[in-house]
Amino acid sequence: TIEGTVVGVCAKRGCWMTIASDKRFQNLKIKVNDGDMVFPMTAKGSKAMATGKLNKIQLNLTRTKALLAHRAQQAGNEFDENTVTEPMAIYQLVPTGVEIFE
Repeated sequence: TIEGTVVGVCAKRGCWMTIASDKRFQNLKIKVNDGDMVFPMTAKGSKAMATGKLNKIQLNLTRTKALLAHRAQQAGNEFDENTVTEPMAIYQLVPTGVEIFE
């Protein structure tokens, strides 16, 4: 079970949200299959609690570079893929229950 502030929500289908920890720059994506749950855009800025299974997704080097390039583009930053030399893993929580506190 994790608890934190909702800092991002899927604008298309509400299939994920990101919860920030109390430590700076630490957050965790909460991801469901489309239609299993819908996270409302109004949740952004609210406190939330989620219970579920933490999944590790191991990326290969190509996928790592693509993800980091996408993140840099979204943030308006330049990205040099030659600076990435090792693959990374990402973690997401597949929830069995979520509570958003209004």
